[in-house]
Amino acid sequence: MPTQTLTAKPKALDAAFGAEFIDCDLNAQTDCGWIGDALAEHAVLVFRNQSLDAGQLAALGRKLGEPRPHVLVNYRTADHPEVSMLTNVDADGKVDQFGVSRASAWHSDMTYDSDLPKLAILHSLEVPSKKGGTMFADMRAAYDALPEATKEKMEGLIAVHGGAAGPAGYRRNAPEEGPARADGGHEARHPAVRRHSVTGRKILFVNPMHTMRFEGMPVQESEDLIMELSGNATRDQNTYYHDWAVGDVVIWDEASVVHRNAGDYDPAERRIFFRTIVF
Repeated sequence: MPTQTLTAKPKALDAAFGAEFIDCDLNAQTDCGWIGDALAEHAVLVFRNQSLDAGQLAALGRKLGEPRPHVLVNYRTADHPEVSMLTNVDADGKVDQFGVSRASAWHSDMTYDSDLPKLAILHSLEVPSKKGGTMFADMRAAYDALPEATKEKMEGLIAVHGGAAGPAGYRRNAPEEGPARADGGHEARHPAVRRHSVTGRKILFVNPMHTMRFEGMPVQESEDLIMELSGNATRDQNTYYHDWAVGDVVIWDEASVVHRNAGDYDPAERRIFFRTIVF
């Protein structure tokens, strides 16, 4: 496999978007520009049979941009704080209840920041024997499917985002839960409809975990609209369920898709991943 340019043709996933790359060793890739090109087209990329430690995952992230530490400080890895653990196991080896339910609402990462991430990388280390998948929904297709009247309504709307404080966010529904955060609860404002930085394609940029309201719209009306948009965007025909195997790496375009922990596994079974978010 060449290290400068990928020559293998991607295999389509069992969804209307996404691609799988066969026999590609991510550790051997020195020029990763092709990953950005593939993300712009496919939005979700799957690589099987990988083996990356936290340092190697951070290095891969640096080939694609600037990995940054996540706001949930307790889950950062000790030597590479830009890499965090997605785990349902606490320090004593018991079930981490927050880790079980974490990220189970549809969202795009860190939309409560004014500086938005480009992509995320998730690498499976231990997975349940059944299920335990991650779901993705294509927000490009979600925008395309909106009625023209709704598209007109969304144009020019500014959405206010906060850390897990949207109508489906845990800080709204169970504020006593959750570990320490480094974001100070700040908010950010983003257009409800974005254009992709590479393709120029319009994207519905709303998610029920972090999108709190729309400027100039009453809160209840905002929340009803957020949930309506999310429900339509995440219908089965617009989603991909990734059934994890140990060694999988999934990279996704943070602008183009929302995702969630499917939350469909036995929490007594271990589920452990490395994750980094790249700006």
